[in-house]
Amino acid sequence: MLLDPADTLVLLLDHQSGLFQTVKDIPVAALRRNVEMIAKLCTLLEVPVITTASEPAGTNGPLMPEIHQFAPHAIYVPRKGEVNAWDNDDFVAEVRSRGRKTLVMAGVWTSVCVMSPALDARESGYEVYAVIDASGDPSEMASRVSLARFVQSGVKPTTTNSLLSEFHRTWARPEAADLAQLYGLVAPNYAAVTESYLRAQQAARDAG
Repeated sequence: MLLDPADTLVLLLDHQSGLFQTVKDIPVAALRRNVEMIAKLCTLLEVPVITTASEPAGTNGPLMPEIHQFAPHAIYVPRKGEVNAWDNDDFVAEVRSRGRKTLVMAGVWTSVCVMSPALDARESGYEVYAVIDASGDPSEMASRVSLARFVQSGVKPTTTNSLLSEFHRTWARPEAADLAQLYGLVAPNYAAVTESYLRAQQAARDAG
């Protein structure tokens, strides 16, 4: 079953500057770029977003600013020290208030900040997707074990490119040009393809 943006709520969990320094399973620049793409995609298609951060005044550091910069409609829910966002009643209440049954999660660390609420949300009856390349872990082993546990628990792993494509569905829509730019974020070489195509089109017009 493909994702339906009309029934999807995106949860961006603990994308914090201190935690980024521990990520080893994906280049941090790529991780941040993928999260930025998700924020822009949700704004473009009016998909609700909830963010949260664990101990942002402590060593985990502040939430990356790009999320709320590019998704100004995102709702931030502070926590009271809970490692697992699902242990925070305000966070769960905010999720439930949206009335959507499909949750797309990403965060740092994958094995903790995504894993714990993902498993709890599954137990609560939600369909849950984990965006693996918009999340990060301290090691490749932690990432592999997280992926296996997601699958065993019914949490569906996905990627930013898949999320974009499933929300996109068709080029015959008014946001097509903006969506094309987002593909350039998740696949920088695609941006080069687009640039080459536009230049060729311009050359053809000039020659005509």
